[in-house]
Amino acid sequence: MQLVVARVGRAHGIKGEVTVEVRTDEPELRLGPGAVLLTDPASTGPLTIETGRVHSGRLLLRFAGVRDRNAAEALRNTLLIAEVDPDETPEDPDEYYDHQLMDLDVVTADGAEVGRITEISHLPSQDLFVVERPDGTEVLIPFVEEIVVEIDLEEQRAVIDPPPGLIDDRAEVVSTRDAENGSGGDTENASVGDTENTSAASGEDATEAGA
Repeated sequence: MQLVVARVGRAHGIKGEVTVEVRTDEPELRLGPGAVLLTDPASTGPLTIETGRVHSGRLLLRFAGVRDRNAAEALRNTLLIAEVDPDETPEDPDEYYDHQLMDLDVVTADGAEVGRITEISHLPSQDLFVVERPDGTEVLIPFVEEIVVEIDLEEQRAVIDPPPGLIDDRAEVVSTRDAENGSGGDTENASVGDTENTSAASGEDATEAGA
């Protein structure tokens, strides 16, 4: 299985280093010296990491054969992709790889259907589930333990207990529409962190909830 673990940023200095936007919770494993990564676009790779260091809070990498600023700048916006065993799981039991979470059904604590996870968004402050609702709209669910109370991979579902307003407003719209149509449908109750790991968990990597 292929997972996006980083995106190349701008060149740093004149000796071929680049900044990278890390999209894995395991950079020491996925982005360490000697790692061979596929790329998107494929024409820029594969790339072998020669050195890595942290500078001013950013990870800097140098790839084999990339020796000057021009060569480094040519890699800008390239996605770095790791080959991962699909049966591999993060060491932390509260972490999940993005591919484990994709397509999970999202339900509230009382069993009401919310939708299906279609994307994991890795932001600097937290991870978000992008959930497609039955009517085709989307809702963003922060992947923190206070909201995502259970991930059940066997049942292929995520149970959420959301704070007021996170998805309640959508439920009210649905309820009003149903009433106008005379359907008598019940109001949908709203209750709910490498990207590579989503911890509670590509690019994909381990996301952890509360991260």
